[in-house]
Amino acid sequence: MVFGPRGGGYDHAITVFSPDGSLYQVSYAAEAVKKGSTALGVKCKEGIVLAVDKSLPSNLVESESFEKIFQIDDHMATASSGIIADARVLVDKARVQAQIHKLTYDEEITVMALTKSIGDLKQMHTQYGGLRPFGVSLIIAGVDSEGPQIFVTEPSGAFLEWKATAIGAGKPQAMDLFESEYDPDKTLDESIVLSLKVLRSSMDEEMIASNIEVVVIDSKDGKFKRLSMEELDSFISKLPPEEEEGEEDEESSEEEEE
Repeated sequence: MVFGPRGGGYDHAITVFSPDGSLYQVSYAAEAVKKGSTALGVKCKEGIVLAVDKSLPSNLVESESFEKIFQIDDHMATASSGIIADARVLVDKARVQAQIHKLTYDEEITVMALTKSIGDLKQMHTQYGGLRPFGVSLIIAGVDSEGPQIFVTEPSGAFLEWKATAIGAGKPQAMDLFESEYDPDKTLDESIVLSLKVLRSSMDEEMIASNIEVVVIDSKDGKFKRLSMEELDSFISKLPPEEEEGEEDEESSEEEEE
């Protein structure tokens, strides 16, 4: 039996459309994101919360070297899912862009402007021969003159603004929980607890302070802050037991049936 090439040969070059209008290399880059660890962002009136699953590939790895949330500027950060090497390249570009804007205009770059810049760079890598798409999605979040904002950039270069969102392997479960439990009126601390609850639902192992990473940007001062191990332990202790969550879900489903 003779097998044809996957994608009918239309995945051999980034600039070639398939007959159904697809760019297969971009679709493959999106698949790389789906295999990445879960990252999520939550917006509330008091600020922004970014949280990621940073389960280490080995006990021998130093946890400090395994960074998944990157500071871009004092008021902005990004969480990644997908090929981490691609994320580092984009983070470096974002940092340079933020500094160029500050030196040129004597003001901090807005979250929207930086997101568009990164989106344009990603899109360029889908249009020229000799390049490949970035196999990473970024949650770009920060506080500027418009208040707290969260954007997600896809490998295609497309981006959207969100109130609460997730990327990576645990996105389906996370978005289901956000749909039912997100409330824009929650405090920053309550949003941290919600983020951890949602993140825990997509993790394969027990949540402990060493296998997660959480960053907050408070609307009051607009400053980036990475939570310490002690602070993470404190918030994890506020989470309801997973068994109780399951019982609550069963009770709600029974009530709906009645």
